[in-house]
Amino acid sequence: MKSFQKLSLKENVQLLKFPVYISLLAANSDGRLDKEEKMTAAKFSHIKTFSSDPLLTNFYAEADKNFEKNIEELENSLPEGKDNREKVISRELAALEKIVAKLGEEYVFIMHKSMKSFKEHVSRSHRNVLVDFIFPVPLEGLND
Repeated sequence: MKSFQKLSLKENVQLLKFPVYISLLAANSDGRLDKEEKMTAAKFSHIKTFSSDPLLTNFYAEADKNFEKNIEELENSLPEGKDNREKVISRELAALEKIVAKLGEEYVFIMHKSMKSFKEHVSRSHRNVLVDFIFPVPLEGLND
């Protein structure tokens, strides 16, 4: 990840877990990561390797290599309970924000935009296909 040379090796390794933490946060509505959410996150991580902003292509290629291992390890390391999990995930995301800030404004903007789409995608892993077919236009509370 040549574009991330400003970061230490430790920071680079931690940053590669950003999509994993975002996935865990998105899946935390019920205090756990279920099989469907895990599968959706892993697939989206792979898709991002060729569909992300060119500035993040190498980042996602590297993150995808260990995504499934990282999500398994981090999921197992989180405490029980929605609130406890959210506190730990939020603390990790705050630390990652400090690392992202070192990359400069352009990366911060693109990374935030990308992580937002990642979170939204994983959050929708349980969407009802019938609802999307009948109501293709998003309706608050129905298509969320």
